[in-house]
Amino acid sequence: MMLRKTLLLGAALPAMLALAPAGLHAQGAPGGGGGAPPTAITTDRVVVGDVPINVASNGVVQSESVVTIRPRVDGQITQVHVQEGQFVRRGQPLFTLDARLNQALLAQQEAQLMRDRASATRAQADAVRYQSLRGESFASQQRFEQAQADAAAAAATVLATQALIQQTRLSIEFAQIVAEADGQLGALPLRVGNFVRQAENVALGSITQINPILVQFSIPERWLPMIRATQAAGGNPAVLVRMEGDAGPPSRGEIVFVDSQVDTTTGTIALKGRFENSNARLWPGQYVQVSVAAGVSRNAITVPSAAVQTGQQGRFVFVAEQGVARRRAVELVRVNGDRAVVTGELRDGESVIVDGAQRVVDGGRVVERGQQGQRVSQVTER
Repeated sequence: MMLRKTLLLGAALPAMLALAPAGLHAQGAPGGGGGAPPTAITTDRVVVGDVPINVASNGVVQSESVVTIRPRVDGQITQVHVQEGQFVRRGQPLFTLDARLNQALLAQQEAQLMRDRASATRAQADAVRYQSLRGESFASQQRFEQAQADAAAAAATVLATQALIQQTRLSIEFAQIVAEADGQLGALPLRVGNFVRQAENVALGSITQINPILVQFSIPERWLPMIRATQAAGGNPAVLVRMEGDAGPPSRGEIVFVDSQVDTTTGTIALKGRFENSNARLWPGQYVQVSVAAGVSRNAITVPSAAVQTGQQGRFVFVAEQGVARRRAVELVRVNGDRAVVTGELRDGESVIVDGAQRVVDGGRVVERGQQGQRVSQVTER
């Protein structure tokens, strides 16, 4: 019986010795007990400070002025001095209409003016003569009054003819159609040889002002008090505009119009910003991305936008504390570029998990990606 127990103990001893190193190695490794290895993560810092309030929106570029070119006299188009799409300056000739009929009429009226002036001179001389004769009792009172009336009528006739001449000269001037504003020409539907009439109200084209230019957009009504407070303090909120696909810096302008009422169907307020556009970067009708500097948030908490997670109980972030992930509930206020403004129990300088947060649980072990290789080397050396 003693011999049998001795044989059984001898057979079990090698197996126990074979398992001993594995058990000892497990106890000596970091995080003993055979748990899962730490999750590799990337972190960024919590920042507490003043943060500009940038309200994002979509807008449409609008011209500040669109002038429709219409004839002010009747006539046949004899010359077109510009081309479609051309940039024109105020006063630049656009069209020339046939003005020969008005020029002939002007010559007739100028000759009539000379006749009327001669008649007025004679009537005035008669009035003076009858006045002296009346003083010497050689002319009656009635004849003297008639001479005065004739002189006044002749003078009025001269003034009327001068007005007709001025009107005819304007008609000749209007036959030369010029640009009434600086801007870009649109399509020109009529060419040389077409006859245009003022009464038909036919448009010869349009001039669209390009510089400066406006951008119309809408923002939620909750930002209106902050914008009005900035304007009341003597400032003007800045507006940044960027076109889709444009890699250049955004165009910078300022708010020049706030609508008189809020749109009750959408809960938004319409605004307009004016932009310097000498390089014609903004084009009327173009859709753009708008960012309005509505104000500044004091002592705001910001974290990277990628750090904010959404769960069944709301939004939260993971904070890395001494190699352990801790879940903190937060409220998202707004997104400002690549950082999110939040409220919650976060301190300035704390490390929040940005990359790898989806694989982390509250209380789980974590390791910064740059330190993971160093940690493995330390374990191997042991």
